[in-house]
Amino acid sequence: MEYDLIIKGGKVVDGSGAVAMNADIAVSNGRIARMGDLSGDTASRTIDATGKVVTPGFVDLHTHLDAQVGWDPMMSSSSYHGVTTALIGNCGVTFAPCSEKNHRYLAELMESVEDIAADAIMDGLPWNWRSYGEYLDSVQSLNPALNIVGLAGHSSIRYEVMGDRSMDEGVQADDRELRQIADLVKTSVEEGAVGFSTSRFLPHTVPDGRCTPGTWADLREIKAIQEAVIAGGGVGGVFQSANDFQTRREIEMQIFEQGTDLGCQVLFSGGAGQKGDGGVAQWQDFFARHNEGGRRLNGVCHTRPSGSFFGLAQLSPFVRRSSAWKELMALPTIADRVAALSDDTTRAKLIAEGIETGEMEKLAPMLHPFGTGETPDLDFDQKASLAQLAGQAGKDPVEVYVERLLASEGREFFNLWMFGGALENQWKYMQLPWVVPMLGDAGAHVGFFTDTDSPTVLLSELVRNHGVYTLEEGVHRITGMSAGILGLKERGELREGWHADINVIDYDNLSTCHPEYVNDFPHGGGRFIVKSRGYDATIVGGAVVVENGEHTGQRPGQVIREFQRS
Repeated sequence: MEYDLIIKGGKVVDGSGAVAMNADIAVSNGRIARMGDLSGDTASRTIDATGKVVTPGFVDLHTHLDAQVGWDPMMSSSSYHGVTTALIGNCGVTFAPCSEKNHRYLAELMESVEDIAADAIMDGLPWNWRSYGEYLDSVQSLNPALNIVGLAGHSSIRYEVMGDRSMDEGVQADDRELRQIADLVKTSVEEGAVGFSTSRFLPHTVPDGRCTPGTWADLREIKAIQEAVIAGGGVGGVFQSANDFQTRREIEMQIFEQGTDLGCQVLFSGGAGQKGDGGVAQWQDFFARHNEGGRRLNGVCHTRPSGSFFGLAQLSPFVRRSSAWKELMALPTIADRVAALSDDTTRAKLIAEGIETGEMEKLAPMLHPFGTGETPDLDFDQKASLAQLAGQAGKDPVEVYVERLLASEGREFFNLWMFGGALENQWKYMQLPWVVPMLGDAGAHVGFFTDTDSPTVLLSELVRNHGVYTLEEGVHRITGMSAGILGLKERGELREGWHADINVIDYDNLSTCHPEYVNDFPHGGGRFIVKSRGYDATIVGGAVVVENGEHTGQRPGQVIREFQRS
C-alpha cells in the first residue's frame, strides 16, 4: 500500500490515556489511514520515529492569537511547542461581531488588556467582517499553520449593543439590549463559534481605566448568554471566563453553577494559592459536584510559575521610581543598556537608586533567574530565587540583579513567580481530574513575558523529571481531554480515520529554550518568543509544519466550525 506519509517505529501515546504501544502510523489525504505494523508498506515520505514518542497534536485551550495570526500565520511560539489546534477569543476580548465604527476601539481594548499594540492590530488584520461567521471566513483566508477554534467575546458584543455604557459599573442591559446581546451570541455560535467568553477579572481594563465590557454584567445577563450558547450550538457549548475570585467569589461560583446546570461546558483559568493546601480540597469538591449527571466544569492552569520577565529587554521593576533606571531603559537597544551598565559610575547609581526604591525587597523572593545555560533554569527545586542568591553572596538583591544582567550581556531574564508559585499545591491542583495543565496565553502580554512553552514544560519537567503525571496522562490532558472539552470531531487522539494532527518527539531530549526578545511585529513592535528542542516533527492535517524546531512554510490549518454536541 502506498501512503502519503508513514511514521515508523515510534512509541505511540494515543491521547486517550491508554498505555503506550509501539506502532507505525500511515497518513493519507490528511487522515490517519492505518496504525500497526506497516513494514510491508511504502509512502511518499517516511519519518523514522525509532526511540521517539508519537502523540496527537496538542490542543491549547487558552490563547489570544486573534490578532497575531494576521501577520504571523505560523502562530509562533505555539507552533514551536507541538500545538496543532488553538482556541482563540478567550477572556471576552475578541474582534467580532463588530461594526466598522467600533474597529479602532476593539483594537485599543486588546492593547490595553493583552499588550498587543493597537496600530499593529489595525494594520495587521483585514477587518473585512461584521458578523462572527464573516470573521472566521477572514481568519481562514489568512491560511494559518495551525487549526483554530474561536470564541465570541463579551467585550465586542456588549460594546456593540451598549456602547460606552457597557463598561460602567452598576449599569445593566435593559430588556431590549439583553435581547440583542443574546441574539448576537446565538448567531455567533450558529455561525461557527465554539461558545462564548467573558472577563470579570478586575485588572482587565480599557484605556480609560474602566473594566472591560462584561465585567459588571449581572447574573440575569450571564444566564441569558449561557442560554443563547446552548440555543445556538447545543448542550456542551463552551462558556469561558476569567474570574474575580478576590472580591466576588460567591457570585463567580454561582455563574459556574448556573452555566453547568443549563448545559454549558464551563471553562475557567485558575490555580492553587500559597496558604495551606492552596484551596485544592475545596476545588476538588466543587469540581466533583458540578461534573455529576453530565454537567461539565473544567479549569486550565499554568505549568510553570508565571507573571512577567524582568531584564534589559523590556521590563524593569525600578523605572517608575528611579530616574537612572528610566534613562537606562530608554536607551534604544540591549547593547546600549549593557554598555551603560559597564560604566562603574552609572552602575553604582543604578544599584543605589534600585535599593532606594524598595521594589526589590518584595520581589526578590519571587524572582528566579533563568540562567544562561543551554536550557533555562526553571528552579523547580526552589533553591535559586534572587533573594536566596543574594543571601548566599551577602549582597543586596539589586546588586546581584545588576551583576547578572551585566555578566550575561542582557541575555538573562528573571521570571516573576506571581501565579502558580506554590509548586506543591499547584501540582496537586493540576492532578485533579478536571484540570488541563496548559495556560500558555499565546499572543498576549508578549512584550512582558510568554508562557507558550507550557506543553513542553509539562512533558519535559513535570512529567519526565518530576513525575506529576505519567507520560500517558500528561499527553491525554492536553490532547484527548482538551479536544473533548471543545467537542472537536475526530481530533485529540491517534485513531484510524481521524485527522492526522501528530507530534513526533525526541522525548529524552525534549526541553524549552531561553526566551528571546525580538522586534518582528508590525511597526517594529517587540515581543518574547520561545523555541524548543525535541520536536522532530509537528504535523497538521498530514502536513509537516515544524521540523526540528524550524517552520517548513506549510500552512494547512483549518478554522473549525462544527463540534460534537449532545
